[in-house]
Amino acid sequence: MPEIEEVLPKYLQISGYIRDLIHRGELAPGAEVPSERELAASWKVARPTAAKALNTLRQQGLVESRRGSGTYVTDTRAPARMRESRRYGARYAEHESVTIVSAEIVAGPEEVTAALDLPHGAPVIARKRLVTTDSGIAEISTSWFPGEFATAAQLLLVTRRIPGGVAEYVERTTGAEVAYARERVGARLASAQERRLLGVARPAAVLVYHLTLHAADHTALQFDELVYPSGHWTFQQEYSLRA
Repeated sequence: MPEIEEVLPKYLQISGYIRDLIHRGELAPGAEVPSERELAASWKVARPTAAKALNTLRQQGLVESRRGSGTYVTDTRAPARMRESRRYGARYAEHESVTIVSAEIVAGPEEVTAALDLPHGAPVIARKRLVTTDSGIAEISTSWFPGEFATAAQLLLVTRRIPGGVAEYVERTTGAEVAYARERVGARLASAQERRLLGVARPAAVLVYHLTLHAADHTALQFDELVYPSGHWTFQQEYSLRA
């Protein structure tokens, strides 16, 4: 077991160590994670510190607790569509056409600045894309970044696709490395702009997918919002139900 370092809080060092085991495959999906008591003993910390480390991993979606059983590694494999194209913003399906309609610095909306942990109204970079299929516009996608990234990552403000993908470009130019992602999926009524772009009548329900990319120190590097109209299959996943 590594020695505790003083650079990061102890609970972050513990959660980071376990996260690395998961990412390397040494703790596979379904594997049991050491308990609070075991972590406290092996790392020589108090139980609340061990509990906070496990809670950090839960918030990152890497582990889940089962009542009366323990804590286990979750299956963090993304649905096929997300795994192949969305997670790092690099690729789309062959039948999809992508148009970047705007790339600019704007005052950050409340939801965006909250996701990026910035003051309300702080400058952010917004890259908006339309994804079109044979049946019409299938997706409105917006990627948001801290405004300070504009100095090093100037291509974020250009309305053309970035070779290798946006997230990889941000890592390369800013030196910030993506460590984990947080995903949320929900539904709401389309805004006036979304109805216009999607060509749907009012009111119209849309599926909304949020993806936030974080560095190891929990700094938010990128916040994506993907909006889908009804009638379009968006996610696909195939998995075994056998033990």
